[in-house]
Amino acid sequence: MAIKQRCKVEAGFSMSSMTDIVFLLLIFFLVTSTLINPNALKLLLPKSTNQISSKQQVSVSIKDHQDTHTYSYHINGNLQPIPFEQVEVELQALLQNTDDPTFTILADQSVPIEKVVELMNIAKRNKYKVILATAPE
Repeated sequence: MAIKQRCKVEAGFSMSSMTDIVFLLLIFFLVTSTLINPNALKLLLPKSTNQISSKQQVSVSIKDHQDTHTYSYHINGNLQPIPFEQVEVELQALLQNTDDPTFTILADQSVPIEKVVELMNIAKRNKYKVILATAPE
């Protein structure tokens, strides 16, 4: 009884190692792309629920006086306006003992975005969170 040996050379190519390399490269690029942080302010946009917040919230309103082309700043709905230079001092006094300092910006539609950004810069300097209030559609 003669035993025959079969030595056939297979002409195929295994792609499993190539797919592993592509998968590892994909993971690498996903991880490194999340490390790139654009220079932007993070906003907490309000949700349109009818729930009332249990914590006290500080609000800063910007009113546009179109007839005189001026803007007034009001804290917590106070009718007496304060100058912009006082806004940061007032916010620091109101938010100094809170564990999660947050304030809301309420701006007229006609207020230029640069006025809103000035308030956001105050929040960034003091590490406050900002909520930009909008009207429901």
